[in-house]
Amino acid sequence: MNVKFKCNCPFTSALDIVGEKWLLVIVKQMLIEGKETFKEFTEADEAIATNILTAKLKFLEETGIIFKTQRPDNKKTNLYLLTEKGLALTPVLVELAFWGDKNLRDIHPIIVNGEAMEFLRNDKMAFANEIEKKYKEKLTTINYLH
Repeated sequence: MNVKFKCNCPFTSALDIVGEKWLLVIVKQMLIEGKETFKEFTEADEAIATNILTAKLKFLEETGIIFKTQRPDNKKTNLYLLTEKGLALTPVLVELAFWGDKNLRDIHPIIVNGEAMEFLRNDKMAFANEIEKKYKEKLTTINYLH
């Protein structure tokens, strides 16, 4: 892994990893949308170019945020799953969503709304805990707690 850190500040160092374009989007797709395969990522609304997606998945794997394994029922299909380090980004994603909901609706009024957003607005911590719990249950179900 060849990560260039700008300085020794923990905030700036964290941004050197997760501040790269697309990285938090991919983590969000995995955690909230349940995406696991390369094909699922390419079909997402964000439409990440395949060459960029390949590089970002490799980077996330090298930094220990995700791990790659094979689908138990189809050894030809790779699964990308979050590690504990990746799951630890849940509060960051929740805070970004909360901030976006609260501060961007005036310039982007069609931001998603609904039950999930209402849950997030009312109790960020419970929302984050529920997301993590569901993801861990999924990992346990497919026997891939890493």
